[in-house]
Amino acid sequence: MISEWVAKPLLLLAFTQLLSPATPLSAQTPTAAEILERSIDYHDPERLWGRFKGTLTVVAEYPERQPRVSTIAMDQPGDTFRIIMVQDGVEKALSLQQGVCSLSFQGSETFSAAIAEKERLTCERAQMWRDYYSYLYGLPMKLQDPGTILSPVVQEVDFHGKRALVLEVRYDPETGSDLWYFYLDPETYALQAYQFYHDKAANDGEYILLEGEIQAGTIRIPQNRSWFTNREGRFLGKDLLRKATLMDE
Repeated sequence: MISEWVAKPLLLLAFTQLLSPATPLSAQTPTAAEILERSIDYHDPERLWGRFKGTLTVVAEYPERQPRVSTIAMDQPGDTFRIIMVQDGVEKALSLQQGVCSLSFQGSETFSAAIAEKERLTCERAQMWRDYYSYLYGLPMKLQDPGTILSPVVQEVDFHGKRALVLEVRYDPETGSDLWYFYLDPETYALQAYQFYHDKAANDGEYILLEGEIQAGTIRIPQNRSWFTNREGRFLGKDLLRKATLMDE
């Protein structure tokens, strides 16, 4: 899953495998930038994400592995991030506060180098988790970040049984190298799914189907994310957002 993915914000089975032929859009159809703006209007009407202060509780379920429960606290104005993960009876926490990193294992900040290596308890991992959660749980708002290249081409397709508008996104090389597709409801502009490739010609990468929503204040966050490989369609796991709470609630 992308939870093992690089720290920088990135960021279909192939179109011929997943999609019906794309429908050309009329000249009256909103532009890609307008569609993105409407999607943000749906998910974050008050434009709060960049000032988000709250907690997320996420359960990650995997085939043949115990689930991992993560409690994520983010204070974006305060440049603070903390994640506490519990899996197989093991608790580890990784924190960043204004650039200062702290790590703990089973509640203690004192642990061996062997434990650090086995449990991947490093400041680099803390940065990775921060960027992972701020990106995926901040979509589609994060698609207006610097370094994001939104293709002007918009198509309407069938993707896993749902009609969707498709936005294509690339990134400046210093930001990320993956190619992304975002699938939006043609009426509400809500996110329905997204997909990324490292190398589209190789049909690698993954696609993610979204289901349900949870609100944190006025922010609508997709609740469940199911992950599949592009090439084989193999199920990788599911992220279940159990709770989203603003700090002042």
